[in-house]
Amino acid sequence: MATATAPALRVALPGVLKHRALHKLLLLAVVAAVLAPLAHARWHSGTWPAALTVDLTDPLTRVSDWIIDNRDSHPLFLYFFGHISNGVVLCVRAVYLFLLAAGWAGVTALGAFVAWRTAGVRLALGTAAAFLACGLLGMWVPTMQTLALMAVAVLASVVTGALLGLAAGLSDRMDRALRPVLDTMQVLPAFAYLLPVVLVFGIGVPAAVLATVVYAAPPMARLTSLGLRGADKEVLEAVESLGATARQRLLTARLPLARRELLLGLNQTIMMALSMAVIASVIGGGGLGDRVYQALASVDVGAALAAGIPIVLLAVVLDRVTAAAGRGTETAHGRLTTYAPLTTYAPLTTYALLAAVAALAVAARLAGRPDWPDAWTVAVAEPVNRVVDWMTDHLYSGVPVVGGTADWAGRFTTWVLDPVRDGLQGLPWWSVLLLVAALAWLTGTWRTALTAVLAMTAIGVLGVWEPSLDTLSQVLAAVAVTLVLGFATGVAAARSDRVERLLRPVLDVFQTMPQFVYLIPVVALFGVGRAPAVAAAVVYALPAVVRITTQGLRQVDPAALESARSLGATGGQQLRQVQLPLARPALLLALNQGVVLVLAVVIIGGLVGGGALGYDAVFGLAQGDLATGLVAGAAIVCLGLMLDRVTQPAVRRAQKGA
Repeated sequence: MATATAPALRVALPGVLKHRALHKLLLLAVVAAVLAPLAHARWHSGTWPAALTVDLTDPLTRVSDWIIDNRDSHPLFLYFFGHISNGVVLCVRAVYLFLLAAGWAGVTALGAFVAWRTAGVRLALGTAAAFLACGLLGMWVPTMQTLALMAVAVLASVVTGALLGLAAGLSDRMDRALRPVLDTMQVLPAFAYLLPVVLVFGIGVPAAVLATVVYAAPPMARLTSLGLRGADKEVLEAVESLGATARQRLLTARLPLARRELLLGLNQTIMMALSMAVIASVIGGGGLGDRVYQALASVDVGAALAAGIPIVLLAVVLDRVTAAAGRGTETAHGRLTTYAPLTTYAPLTTYALLAAVAALAVAARLAGRPDWPDAWTVAVAEPVNRVVDWMTDHLYSGVPVVGGTADWAGRFTTWVLDPVRDGLQGLPWWSVLLLVAALAWLTGTWRTALTAVLAMTAIGVLGVWEPSLDTLSQVLAAVAVTLVLGFATGVAAARSDRVERLLRPVLDVFQTMPQFVYLIPVVALFGVGRAPAVAAAVVYALPAVVRITTQGLRQVDPAALESARSLGATGGQQLRQVQLPLARPALLLALNQGVVLVLAVVIIGGLVGGGALGYDAVFGLAQGDLATGLVAGAAIVCLGLMLDRVTQPAVRRAQKGA
């Protein structure tokens, strides 16, 4: 028996040693064994050494002062940035004045008309109800301000993204050049876009619009390129055989075939623009976001909810209308076929309804009531604040057995957030870099590891090592909670059609809500601090994780499941041994998306006491201390880049293997 086992061990041992992951770990162990004693001897304190830190406060302050001093005199600002800023202001003001001139009746009727032509009567009624709710809550003027800013930002984002996507879709060289840029922009938190535009354009509407354009254009560019590159080759060859020029092929074949992707890009751009337009209130964007921001700053939950509800309603309506357009004109027409008069006289009906919309606007203006009447508003802030006060007195603490929400937040901070933060900050800085290198190299290549390590090194060089690790601890805790809840819910939805149907509308609404809105309920429940910021991040990232997990498990090959059942496997065994291994690419994608989404909201959590990098970014914007804000923004970019590089390569490798 021993003689038979020895050859087996000799055969198995080289196989283990040939494993690539083991080779990488052994090489890193050798590097650590050489460098760790040297680093410990030179920098024994463990924290990032001051000698390796570059203080950018003075140069950034000088740059900021120079820009402020020359903003009204330098030719670059007078003849370039100044014209852009003035053009943005004029466009936003023109749209805003048009909306005010149309009045509440005209805007509501116009929105309902567009929804009817796109998606049918039901959504038209829902759109009208949403606009009327904005007026009832006393938020008609802020809603129009947000819509005006969004209209200009979306138009600029669509044009910019479509042009970039067109170039990438028609040129392999441009596609290779743009791909890493778009990948990086897609993982950066929204706050990272605010600081550079504020430095150039100052606080105000131009900075808000341009930050929104930079944030919202990438999905349009990516989906435009995808649609052009995925066009049916046979159709293109048929058009080319008819002697069509390159321009004719583009206009008559490529763009029509990419219609679904283009409309999906429009949907994504609109949703991201709304999210960013709300966040841009921090830099003077105005509108509904400014009401939420001011209310959160004073911990006025009632006022924040009164402005947050219209944001949610706008998000849901815009998402439904653009999603219906993306499903194709046949969907809208299919709904109209149930109404014989509308189908038979569709052009006449359209003109008649347009005339009715114009008549409503004119009638409201002639009646002297183009604005929403004050008598028709419903004050919800005071009742909501009374409810919050009752919760503070009865639910925050002292609840028998389960404890209060403040107790939960305090325990989560004491038992989870503090130990993770103290553990990360207690590690020697070089060990953190080695850990990042090991994780990135195991999931990707040496280039991936180098990028991740350089990103973390840049954080230390910028002098924000401690707050960055604090932010990282919040991200790790939120991701862990999100994955536990998301995987469990996703498994339940994948194994039960009833659960999936019940979850679908909830996930739809949650996925369309801007990031800012998630701060309102957590402040009402938990107060301010790091735990509420983590809770908002979990709620924001959870729908994506649940959806991706459910889809991945449902797409497992039925033949594999049938084979497992035929061998007598139980439901739990089928899940553990068949579904989860085969759904590995989807689960890794859920991890990657969860990390990216959590980081975005953890940073915004600086508004509600999250501290760390989010607080520095908010403080820099609020106090005009652009040096502090820009350094925090650069660290946020580096942290997001590192987290993405650690998680994304595993997704790509698993997808290739699948």
